[in-house]
Amino acid sequence: MLIPQRGIFGLAGIVIAVVIWIAVDVFGLGLRSADLRDFDPEAVARLETDMWRSYYDRRQVLLFFQLAKALRTQYHVPLLRSNVIAFRGAKAAFVFKDGKSRADYERALPDLVKYYGWIRRTSSTAFDINEAARLELEWWIIHRERDKYTREDLDRSLAELQAALYNMPAEKFADHGRLRAEAMLIRDDKWASGGVSESDWVLIHELLRQSWRALWTEVNSSQLPL
Repeated sequence: MLIPQRGIFGLAGIVIAVVIWIAVDVFGLGLRSADLRDFDPEAVARLETDMWRSYYDRRQVLLFFQLAKALRTQYHVPLLRSNVIAFRGAKAAFVFKDGKSRADYERALPDLVKYYGWIRRTSSTAFDINEAARLELEWWIIHRERDKYTREDLDRSLAELQAALYNMPAEKFADHGRLRAEAMLIRDDKWASGGVSESDWVLIHELLRQSWRALWTEVNSSQLPL
């Protein structure tokens, strides 16, 4: 059965429109870059709390959707691109989770490089993609192997990641790193002693809220009214 010429042109138009949409969404053609300082710390804290729960419960698909939501709602990433980036982030997290040694953990690095490469493509502020990926993995390792490191090492590694992303001194993010590390260690201690209760998660969320609020204040301090 032959398709009428009008139908062929209509179908071609739809295909072209979809291709253009994908090109604009995924590759950012013609789109203005987003400012990574423009986020709601309260919402980021809620989303991170949810993502931690998904990670420790091994709910990879849910973590993927939560990360994609965070990228869209807090870091202004378009729909399709948010899913491409979230796939890399979630994959890296679970490659790392199944690791037993630094060599195993480093298998997550290629996906982290791709993850931060996509973030950089969206960001209006330049940063070193490879350095950001390395610092992300490093704090993961310090947290996992915390018996080999000090608490200060974890605080500092979290601060150094943000310093790399925002091109600011790591000292500016000391409170962010300290509070986020404290939230992590509470989860770890509670899990080791029998389980993490809902009241524990409330406390963890509050520490994350304070942590992301501290980061938001630092990166936006130059724009705040005197």
